[in-house]
Amino acid sequence: MSADAPKVPVPEVLDAWRMVAARRGVEGQVPLASLSRIRDSLVDAEGEVAFSLDFGTDELQVPYVELKVRTGLPLQCQRSLERFVFPVDIDQRLGLIRDEADEAALPPGYEALLVSADGMLNPVELVEDELILAVPVVPVKPGTEAMERNWAPDADELECVNPFAALSSLKNKSGPAE
Repeated sequence: MSADAPKVPVPEVLDAWRMVAARRGVEGQVPLASLSRIRDSLVDAEGEVAFSLDFGTDELQVPYVELKVRTGLPLQCQRSLERFVFPVDIDQRLGLIRDEADEAALPPGYEALLVSADGMLNPVELVEDELILAVPVVPVKPGTEAMERNWAPDADELECVNPFAALSSLKNKSGPAE
């Protein structure tokens, strides 16, 4: 978090526009067990998520929230089926918009965050949204070797009679149909 933004305890909801005007920030920690939407993607809920949100405006007067999230997500490797901790280190600048049409006006490097008309934002839900996006589609523990792609058939498979072999021999004997 930036050193000049005053820090306050993390409220359940906050007014994003007031936070921008005051150039404030919040930081906190939440247990993984309290994040119900990501829970099904995890092997267990051991661990905590440390995060910070800094609100402000840039040189173009675009309101933003700078989001930083640090945690380890306990996942199941799809190669070895072992539990491993997937490190998550998110540094994301989100441009605050009131309408979806405003997204096109955001500068490069900004992701859009649609803020409701009343300006209320749940910081823990925002953190959970980013964690959900960080979960890999196919979790793979670093260091696990890829399985062999070319499996040679064993002797039993080679001895197995091809059910279409008889048809192939009929095709070769009869010649082309006229």
